[in-house]
Amino acid sequence: MSAEDLEKYETEMELTLYKEYRDIVSQFSYVVETERRFYLANSVDVAPRNADGEVYFEVRMSDAWVWDMYRPARFVKNVRVLTFKDVNIEELDKPDLRLPESDTFGQ
Repeated sequence: MSAEDLEKYETEMELTLYKEYRDIVSQFSYVVETERRFYLANSVDVAPRNADGEVYFEVRMSDAWVWDMYRPARFVKNVRVLTFKDVNIEELDKPDLRLPESDTFGQ
């Protein structure tokens, strides 16, 4: 496999991953970013920990999806991450009412 073939394969995999993300993001409540991964989750708990004077974070997520194109199963029931780096958590906006995309209602 040439370098060009490998690059094309990785580009196609990333596009497939992005399309999957776009299709499922509305099913989740939170976006979680760590230094190694990007997650979607419905439940997130972050707890600072201290070991020998070093502060780290324990991040627990449930009902999650992992952004990782090399992972065979991206949906996971429970995730536990230990990190010394920053953790970014954002709550996703969930509008209660979604209008149809067309201009006609029921016609």
